[in-house]
Amino acid sequence: MHHHHHHPRDTRSVRHAGAQLCLLLALAGCGGGGGDGGSGDESLAAPAPGGQVAQGGPGVGETRHGDATYYGADGTGNCSFDASPNDLMVAALNDTDYAGSAACGAFVSVRGPKGSVTVRITDRCPGCAPGDIDLSEQAFAKIADLTAGRVPVTWQVVAGDVSGPVRYRYKDGSTRWWTAIQVLNHRLPIEKLEIKPSGSSQWIAVKREPYNYFVHQPEIAAGPLQVRVTAQGGATLVDTLPEPQSNLVVAGRAQFP
Repeated sequence: MHHHHHHPRDTRSVRHAGAQLCLLLALAGCGGGGGDGGSGDESLAAPAPGGQVAQGGPGVGETRHGDATYYGADGTGNCSFDASPNDLMVAALNDTDYAGSAACGAFVSVRGPKGSVTVRITDRCPGCAPGDIDLSEQAFAKIADLTAGRVPVTWQVVAGDVSGPVRYRYKDGSTRWWTAIQVLNHRLPIEKLEIKPSGSSQWIAVKREPYNYFVHQPEIAAGPLQVRVTAQGGATLVDTLPEPQSNLVVAGRAQFP
């Protein structure tokens, strides 16, 4: 009846269709970005191979302006998180601010015409302009009428209201010959992950992939490994994980302050 009621979701499928293709084309420099000059250091860093910046989403408290739209979100997406049917306060971020997955798991407070809502970033929105954010239908409804479809918003990254320690997940297929680690349940955006395998004397920086896993290709020694995670702002957590094994989730000892 109201054609415009469904418009955001329809355009969303088009806006969103490039995501998987983009992963395949990551080596060709598709996506990536993050060079908004918002934070000094990153603008000096040369982009990593494949067009991905080493780090870069918006800083905690930095304000962004753009349009919000909505889609039928379930918590999955390019950040490789599980569906979260009990928590649909989630959103997809434009490519610039997604910054090669640097924004994954970050919490964002979005202020719209009818109020504010805090969402967790779980996906990227290739069709969104810089500054734009694509909210779950449930989150959009808290800041605007769904019939509006697209509204101007102001948003900023905030510390998340999470309980318990950070968690680590080894991707399916992980072994000591191919180690892929994801950080979960972090109250601040993750800036960097390093490992110290058994017998190693120094920390090894691990490259973050656009699908939000830190992937270390070379073989590592058998046995447990230490992991050091740095949040935006510089806080670090150090944990010991068992030898990599497919789909294992391990609770860390602490949460970021």
